[in-house]
Amino acid sequence: MYMFLITAIAIATYLLVLTAALHILARLGPSGGRILDALSKAPALDGVIVAYQILPLAAGAILGGWAGLAGALAGCLIAYFVWVIAHEYHHREIIRNRPRIVTTLNRIVGSSFRQQTALWTTTLAFPAFWLIRLAEIVVYPVLVWGINLPPYKSGDWVAISRHKFEGLVGHDRLWCLYCDWMTGVYSLGAEMLRNLESFWCPIKFQSGSKCANCKLDFPDIEKGWIPHDGSMEDVVGLLEKKYGNAESNRWFGHEDRKENEKAVRELANPKEKVIS
Repeated sequence: MYMFLITAIAIATYLLVLTAALHILARLGPSGGRILDALSKAPALDGVIVAYQILPLAAGAILGGWAGLAGALAGCLIAYFVWVIAHEYHHREIIRNRPRIVTTLNRIVGSSFRQQTALWTTTLAFPAFWLIRLAEIVVYPVLVWGINLPPYKSGDWVAISRHKFEGLVGHDRLWCLYCDWMTGVYSLGAEMLRNLESFWCPIKFQSGSKCANCKLDFPDIEKGWIPHDGSMEDVVGLLEKKYGNAESNRWFGHEDRKENEKAVRELANPKEKVIS
């Protein structure tokens, strides 16, 4: 019990001090704004995520075992509720006079308890998104080097900005920042996976429903992959066509690839440029 209490107090204090430092940066004018902008995009954002989500739990588990881990979780919750209460009090005019996401969704669902239970359950997905982000950082660069997949500037994907949205305070702000980060991680991972699938396995699934369900995330299903009853000669021919002279082995329905292919055709046939 002692380890649980000590860890909870220590982690809550650490998180609140860290958050106070970010609030102070926001008041330091342009210089503070530039630092915050840098921290809101990967790779610096990855450090912020580690500082807020991973480090407290890891420290609690290492220093205090299961009791320390439980205390770290409790400390995270204490810091969360302290900040939410303080932030909403500071912006109490918004709370009183303007609509909010949380109250609107509670009304739509018909139960605050059900809505909040569902919301907090999504925190179980945190480790999955940590692993996806780790794969983006560690695994994908090897594929860029090894098979000429296109590199990505992760800050264009993994970034947060909803803290700048007017009227988004307290509870709503924190959960919107969670979604902000989560969708960026997912979208970058999906883009990388599109490259992998079209490069290594450009074959449609036998299940028509799976093809229909997956075509949103993998547009090449309908725009180039070989039918499931095709031949290996068809697959090899497609690979030669799409990757034989490509500048990078990007999924072949991407707009950048279309522009590159158009430029190659124009070089091969100058008349095509005139016609188009």
